[in-house]
Amino acid sequence: METIVVTETLEGVKKLSLGKPAVIQKKNRIQVSNSKKPLFFYLNLAKRYIKQYDDVELSALGMAIPSVVTIAEILKKNGVATEKKILTSTVAMKWETNGKTIQKAKIEIVLGKPENSGNQAEVAEAAAAAAATPAEEKADKKE
Repeated sequence: METIVVTETLEGVKKLSLGKPAVIQKKNRIQVSNSKKPLFFYLNLAKRYIKQYDDVELSALGMAIPSVVTIAEILKKNGVATEKKILTSTVAMKWETNGKTIQKAKIEIVLGKPENSGNQAEVAEAAAAAAATPAEEKADKKE
């Protein structure tokens, strides 16, 4: 006889599953892989999640960790996000071929909207003006 397990998701919607309880994944979590999708896919997805949910959790294992760090740094540099939390750990995983357990490095970076997100357009304009200023000064000196 099969058992029916009722679990609640983050939005309060009930989900039915047969046998085992369903694994619930956060809506604003992105699990980054360095081989499945290009870096800019995850970058654009993270931007969308920050706009929609006000924060995003980027997660990666092993060789994908540099990709997550790169995404986080790009978002911070462009003023789209600020760093809230960084967690590092190791995860025990079983090797498929011989069944040995190995340890994999794991990172989770939580990013949120910057404090001045309402003035984002003004900040972008100011940054563009600051970048243009040295070039204009050089042009003035040549004349």
